[in-house]
Amino acid sequence: MKTVLITGSNGLLGQKLVHQLQKDPNYQLIATSKGKNRISSVSGIIYEELDITNSTEVGNICKRYRPDVLINTAAMTNVDACEDDKESCWKMNVNAVEYLLAECEKYNTHLIHLSTDFVFDGEDGPYSESDLPNPLSYYGESKFASEKVLNNSEYKNWAIARTIIVYGFVEQMSRSNIVLWAKGALEKGDPINVVDDQFRSPTLAVDLAKGCVLIADKQAKGVYHLSGKDLMSILELVYRVADFFKLNKSSISAIKSITLNQTAKRPPKTGFVLGKAIRELGYDPATFEEGLAIVSQELELVK
Repeated sequence: MKTVLITGSNGLLGQKLVHQLQKDPNYQLIATSKGKNRISSVSGIIYEELDITNSTEVGNICKRYRPDVLINTAAMTNVDACEDDKESCWKMNVNAVEYLLAECEKYNTHLIHLSTDFVFDGEDGPYSESDLPNPLSYYGESKFASEKVLNNSEYKNWAIARTIIVYGFVEQMSRSNIVLWAKGALEKGDPINVVDDQFRSPTLAVDLAKGCVLIADKQAKGVYHLSGKDLMSILELVYRVADFFKLNKSSISAIKSITLNQTAKRPPKTGFVLGKAIRELGYDPATFEEGLAIVSQELELVK
């Protein structure tokens, strides 16, 4: 049995990983996050509070458990907040990865680190793993810097899993996501403005968790793109949410990104070429409508 340690276990991806690995007899699970555990069903796992920006805490927990696999889902991901608080962004997204990598090297731990489509400028999407990053925002810069921490290390027992707009539902969510936001706004009937000039491939959290576990199972190394299959504008995404849940679309207005005056720049068109992950890992993501059906089931369970 291998020991796997998850950082950010209270988050959307973190909780999906916990639920998946809980059922896997091949792994002993150590879930870690800032604050108290938010997952009600924790049988068979160990939970520890952990601030990954504290090198002492990282060192102590890795020494205690000597994990075979460490999946780092913890990050500062609010793109505009990263622009406004660059120091906190760098501590969380770069310095913490340096601490984790140093501990993984001590115990020959397979480090699986989550990254983002925002390492690209969005001028030539969809992107393959071999395309050169060129981030537009400080968030993107920090995630690209975290990738370089791994790439420039002599230690090579690691994988980077890049992803795009993760959606789904879990307990006590600290942040919403675009699908839940769109559904909630449409149900209220409030006027909503949605950009029609940004294109993404939204990723079901369950699929992303499966992709990370596939990397762990196969002890895969290097960079993998893990996203949904469907590339669409944010406007189309919201329309498809409305259609799936049979909600009125009359409150939706199309706008251009420039009118939002957002602090951080966003890449206009990302999306991923998934061939490597499909071929080498057996990654098989849901279509967007299949993903929405899974989210609908997740929401039904809490009614």
